[in-house]
Amino acid sequence: MTAQAASAHFITEQAYLAGEQDSEVRHEYIDGQVYALTGSDARHGLIRNAIAFALTPVARGKHCKLFTATMKLRLDSGGQTVFYYPDLMAVCDALDNDPNFCRAPCLIVEVLSPSTARMDRREKLLAYQGLPSLQSYLLVEQEQRHVELYRRANGWRVEHYGQGNIPIDCLDAALALDDIYADLPAA
Repeated sequence: MTAQAASAHFITEQAYLAGEQDSEVRHEYIDGQVYALTGSDARHGLIRNAIAFALTPVARGKHCKLFTATMKLRLDSGGQTVFYYPDLMAVCDALDNDPNFCRAPCLIVEVLSPSTARMDRREKLLAYQGLPSLQSYLLVEQEQRHVELYRRANGWRVEHYGQGNIPIDCLDAALALDDIYADLPAA
C-alpha cells in the first residue's frame, strides 16, 4: 500500500490515535505528520492472506498473535515516533497487548508493490531493525516468486528465496514459498 501526505500540520500522537479509530482511511504517522494509505490490489491481498493462513496454526501453538494490515506498529526511530501498518506481524510477547498498536513483533512481513518497495527496503528496514523484539523481516514480491528475508540471527544480511522453505525463527517454523503464492495463477 502507498502512503500519501494527508496533512502538512503537526498532529499529536494522541490526536492521531483518536482519529484512526473513526477514520475510514488508514494513515501512517511519522513524527507528527500523517500519510494516507492507498488500497492494495487482489494479488497483494491474496499473498498476505496466504501467509497468515499458513502461519496461523504455528502461531497459535506458540501462543503468539498474528495481525494483518489493520493493526498499527508503534516504534521510535531516530528520535521520531512512528506508526506503520505492516502487512503482517507476529507478536509473541504477552505484555504487548495495547488494543490500538503493537510494540514488540518478532516477525514483520511487507508485500512489495512498485509504489512501496523502496520505502520497505530502506526506511522501514532500518526502522524495524531497531526493534529489540524483531527477529525476521520478510519482503514478498507480488509479480514474481521471490522473497527477501532479513534476520537478526544473520546480522540483517539479505537472504533470497525463489523456492523452498523460508525459516521463521521466532515461530520455530518454516514458511513454504509454494504456500505464499498458492492462490495466484501460475506464471
